Amino acid sequence: QLQACGGGLVQAGGSLRLSCAASGRTFRLYVMGWFRRAPGKEREFVATFRWSTNSTLYGDSVKGRFAISRDNAKNTVYLQMNSLKPEDTAVYYCAASTNPLVGSEAYKYKYWGQGTQVTVSS
Repeated sequence: QLQACGGGLVQAGGSLRLSCAASGRTFRLYVMGWFRRAPGKEREFVATFRWSTNSTLYGDSVKGRFAISRDNAKNTVYLQMNSLKPEDTAVYYCAASTNPLVGSEAYKYKYWGQGTQVTVSS
């Protein structure tokens, strides 16, 4: 089970940190990622953290502004979002997979959190 939180309303240029806590399974086996869906748009890949290789992957629209990290001791993954833009407004979902090579393909993530709203005002 994944529980995401940390969304809210922020002005353009501001920052937010999302967190996603995993429970019920061996957390270290997962790839943890973030996706988002803006109104009227398709789901978009944001970032992922591969525990097996300790590597990260980012969507083009957030590179250099967002950073994903995870804390195995707390079974939690974080998404630090800086320099936020109005176009970052969306519902953000955390996701997890037991496939250590999963990247940006949403359909390969088996577990999903409930989503948290991020709104960036101009």
